[in-house]
Amino acid sequence: MSDRIPEDNVVGLARDHEADDDQPGALSRIAQHRSSRRQFIKGVIASGAAVSSAGYVFGGLGARPARAVTGAVERLISLNVNGQVRRVDVVPQETLAMTLRYKLGLTGTKLGCDRAECGACTVLVDDVPHYSCSVLTHAMRGRAITTVEGLEGAGGELHPVQQAFVEELGPQCGFCTPGQVMAAVGLLKANPKPSIEEARVAMSGNICRCGAYDHYLRGVMRAAGEA
Repeated sequence: MSDRIPEDNVVGLARDHEADDDQPGALSRIAQHRSSRRQFIKGVIASGAAVSSAGYVFGGLGARPARAVTGAVERLISLNVNGQVRRVDVVPQETLAMTLRYKLGLTGTKLGCDRAECGACTVLVDDVPHYSCSVLTHAMRGRAITTVEGLEGAGGELHPVQQAFVEELGPQCGFCTPGQVMAAVGLLKANPKPSIEEARVAMSGNICRCGAYDHYLRGVMRAAGEA
């Protein structure tokens, strides 16, 4: 038996094939399916490459600086702290309290509650008291920051507020004292002669675990009287 297909059958298959080609949308649907599948695969590959490259940049592998990525935050910034410009490496979510204590070594700024409730971390920003545990360091560029270390006189003498607190026996355990001092200094910069009620309100954001509130309040009034 011959394996050859009869000529009539060959012609018939060709005609059937041509007829299939003439069917509306048959091949176009196949082409569209293949094209959409190809685009989907390309999209997956592209997104995977983007995620991989982002991890390579931010994962600290050193391939290229983070600022080369669009929208990245510059980490090495300049801060004006106690009258000096300090360069410091700061991550985007870092608080000013963390930067001052652990990057710049200014440990007079205490970390208590770390949620803007106790006032132990109070510093001055442009002469206004702020809880440094709730301020992002990156927001402090171009601002003047003063910590308790910055109150020291040229000859090492205490600030008038510090001296008044000592004389009124304000410090007990001393943990809250730097924040109390900075709050009082901020008050007297804005209002050199406050009433006792104004001083009480201004100092109310600082918690003293020893309960020496009246001592600190008398210290504020003493410093105001000597100013």
